[in-house]
Amino acid sequence: MSLPYLFRRCHHYIVPRNGQGSLPVYTDIRNAGSRYLVLVRNIEGDATALAKDLSQTLFQPHSPEAVRMKVRVLRSRHLIITGGRWKHQVMQWLTQKGF
Repeated sequence: MSLPYLFRRCHHYIVPRNGQGSLPVYTDIRNAGSRYLVLVRNIEGDATALAKDLSQTLFQPHSPEAVRMKVRVLRSRHLIITGGRWKHQVMQWLTQKGF
């Protein structure tokens, strides 16, 4: 069995790195800087499970950040995270998960 298959059995999703070896986590600033989005692209597997894991474990439950954070699945392969500037925290979380 291949490594991605075994990894997907544990997590139900994979976030593969791009061709340059970086995680596919990007920022998008809209409305003249008043709306800040964090995008996670090219998720393989169950993006809804990733959204649930991320929203439950990125911040402490009932913390101000956890209350503000909204995670949405886009086209079953991408995540949009709104509510704050959390690109570095998301990248650190994915790295700790082994991606």
